[in-house]
Amino acid sequence: MIESTQELGPVSEAVITESVRITEPARDEVRRIRLSIDDPAFRFSVGQTIGVVVTGPHPMGNRFHTRRYSIASGHRVGEGDRIELELLVRRCFYVDEVSGERYPGIASNFLCDAAEGQKVTITGPYRSPFKVPVDNRSNILMIGTGTGVAPFRGFVQEIYRQRGEWLGQVRLYYGAISGLDLLYRNDADDDLSNYYDEQTFAAFRALISKPLSSESDALALALQDTAQQVWDLMQEPNTHVYLAGLGKVAETFDEVMEQAAMSPKAWRETRDWMRSQGRWSELIYN
Repeated sequence: MIESTQELGPVSEAVITESVRITEPARDEVRRIRLSIDDPAFRFSVGQTIGVVVTGPHPMGNRFHTRRYSIASGHRVGEGDRIELELLVRRCFYVDEVSGERYPGIASNFLCDAAEGQKVTITGPYRSPFKVPVDNRSNILMIGTGTGVAPFRGFVQEIYRQRGEWLGQVRLYYGAISGLDLLYRNDADDDLSNYYDEQTFAAFRALISKPLSSESDALALALQDTAQQVWDLMQEPNTHVYLAGLGKVAETFDEVMEQAAMSPKAWRETRDWMRSQGRWSELIYN
């Protein structure tokens, strides 16, 4: 690590080696950005996040703006022992509630506009509630919305490419607004199919484009036909649940599973049982 100002603490320098748009031009822009870090001390685990630092001055007068992103890949060593990782970045905008004006998100637009070869200052990595089970017989349920699917890409890579044979069942349930359907497996590279095991891995995704619909609505669609299978899998003592996405993802999952359990009480007891055993993890964004 190299030392930065006291305001930022320890930072590392990364270089963008690849920036590829993985959604169609007419839809929300999401890019897969690969970073290379020439620091032998830099190590990360699946599910962790890094901070991307954008130097100002910024509108609020702050010198630095930092935004955290989930690492969307497993640990990989590139040329010259450089550490490589990937981010999934959606170009974001927000609307000022008072003026009604639309402003670009600072970090996301910085990253989406950055060219290959550009240097980026990062902080972290930071601890994450997500950890891959040690036992390869464990069942894994990944439930996410939007770019919340990013850590799950790293999970699948870690399980099948880094660790080899995985005997448990791995399930991904993913909901998105149209334009974000390629986050976990983009059609250009078909990347995850290069190493996941079709005997144990299955993904269920749903897209929704109706006015006023949300990614959580899409998640409910992705779950509705297989909710009973999810419920049955959760009765096994070696099943782990991982939730990631915007705030309503947990609420949506609760609603679907209450119906599958035929009782809100039965669902709460099962969820609390898994939490008490450390088999339930959440990474929820506001």
